[in-house]
Amino acid sequence: MTIDIPRPILKASKALVIGIANEHSIAYGCAKAFRELGADLALTYLNEKARPYVEPIARALEAPLFLPLDVAVPGALESVFEAVSAKWGKLDILVHSIAFAPKEDLQGGLINCSAAGFATAMDVSCHSFVRMAKLAAPLMKDGGTMFAMSYHGANKVVPTYSVMGPVKAALEACCRYLAYELGGKGIRVHAMSPGPLKTRAASGLKDFDLLLNEAAQRAPIGELVDIMDVGFTCAFLATPYARRLSGATLYVDGGVNIMA
Repeated sequence: MTIDIPRPILKASKALVIGIANEHSIAYGCAKAFRELGADLALTYLNEKARPYVEPIARALEAPLFLPLDVAVPGALESVFEAVSAKWGKLDILVHSIAFAPKEDLQGGLINCSAAGFATAMDVSCHSFVRMAKLAAPLMKDGGTMFAMSYHGANKVVPTYSVMGPVKAALEACCRYLAYELGGKGIRVHAMSPGPLKTRAASGLKDFDLLLNEAAQRAPIGELVDIMDVGFTCAFLATPYARRLSGATLYVDGGVNIMA
């Protein structure tokens, strides 16, 4: 069976990328890769404080939609998808690249994590993806691809990762269940598990520099990955070349995950 492959390969695809904080964000790597392969972008920023850092990126990537989004604010997520629907009437790609836990709950170890802190981390970092999927699915009329960002600490203990380990484990499970529930609509769902990267979110982790050094030493390829490695992996998975792949957790970590 032959399939019609557009050129560039993501030409006419519409991608909503959530989670760009600055030029070091994994979400930015995804957006840049999608754009280089021809996709049109909708980008979000957290709040007015974040806007000056993200707006130049939106302009550089020629994003016709640039919208505020704090998933903890009631109705904010719905407003974003209403704007996407009004502008395009469809969606092909969704990237969820946001995570949050209160600092005192993140740095005190899991056993000291408060119920409120755990609930906040789970809501923002995990359940918001489920809410996004529910809003995105009706717009993916011809199928589509959804991505959420995880980390190796979801499956193996990374001592400084604390509450985010269980939260990311839940996120990976959500990706599998959503892949099952949405597969009949031609929608594919993946959890991406990059190696440690110097992002703003990672700066909140205790002893993060040690994680970076260890990853570089243990990786079979002998070096760290960067945001474009993650971006182009997502871009490939969003193309027709990956049309039979769904529900996977894909490690973009130079092979660190295979090491004992």
